[in-house]
Amino acid sequence: MARVERFEDLRAWQQARVLLKEVRAITRRPAMRRDFAFVDQMVRAARSTMANIAEGFERRGPNEFAHHLSMSNGSNAEVRSDLYAALDAGYINDVELNAFQSLAQEVGRLVTALRNSLLRSAATATPRTRR
Repeated sequence: MARVERFEDLRAWQQARVLLKEVRAITRRPAMRRDFAFVDQMVRAARSTMANIAEGFERRGPNEFAHHLSMSNGSNAEVRSDLYAALDAGYINDVELNAFQSLAQEVGRLVTALRNSLLRSAATATPRTRR
């Protein structure tokens, strides 16, 4: 497997980007657009899901990356919760909810797998000798 050099190469980031695009698309609907605070928070959570993957990757430390991946998963859970609120408010229907939830769950699985892999690698790495 090739070494990942850029956060843009991470499948988790790529799928989080797709999720953000989809969230932006539904929040542009006329009925939903009027709910400014809700739309703003939902877009922020989706953007944070993607941004935390990038920020953690660029920090170059496995512990910081793992921490940001946890925050990414938290933001992703917020998006999933907001999708239920959107359904309850009549902004989306059941079919749309299921499609969005599937995408958000895939993002969560990818972020969790990345975090678990990172933590496993860090646990098996040889500690450096202190001077």
